[in-house]
Amino acid sequence: MRMTLVLVAVGTGVWSLPATGSVAGDVHVEPVTAYVEANVRSWVEDSVIVKALKDHNERHAHLSQADIDRMDAEWRSQRSSERRPLIDSVEDTALSKFLKAKQAASGGAITEIFVIDAKGLSIGVSEPGSDYWQGDEPKWQKTYPAGAGTLFVDRAEKDESTQTLQSQASFTVSDPQTHEPIGTLTVGINLDAL
Repeated sequence: MRMTLVLVAVGTGVWSLPATGSVAGDVHVEPVTAYVEANVRSWVEDSVIVKALKDHNERHAHLSQADIDRMDAEWRSQRSSERRPLIDSVEDTALSKFLKAKQAASGGAITEIFVIDAKGLSIGVSEPGSDYWQGDEPKWQKTYPAGAGTLFVDRAEKDESTQTLQSQASFTVSDPQTHEPIGTLTVGINLDAL
């Protein structure tokens, strides 16, 4: 029997729990975990995700932290611009179209989806995020380096734009042949829809 481990962030502390456990005040962890296991985790078996991660990992292998910082700054500046070559290069891919369809099919339960490569860069998005580099955030730090089977459910927060209570759930994506980590998938879950 495979046990999924959930890392729960509460304030500055992190706890490892079986997927069915929760910490007082984090009652969202169990339903979010159940939703991800039932509705999202199987997506990583689709070749569109695996191929995109492998391709980007190879393409981004040479990037230094300075390169990543420059690209992240470029993404941020393009968020308020009409000319958005970097954002468009991520949004106009087969992977992003796949993620947009998955979000639309969720009936409002999913608010955003990111696929993040081995360097922590967003390579597929259902909605463009505020930044390109996720490697400095718990969604990547608590999944990709931790290896296969890791699920991280972040704290619940109110989204000001949608006025809904949300939590992000992230898990490591592994190569189906080698079982080595190749990236992370993050979904924003509308807690009001669960």
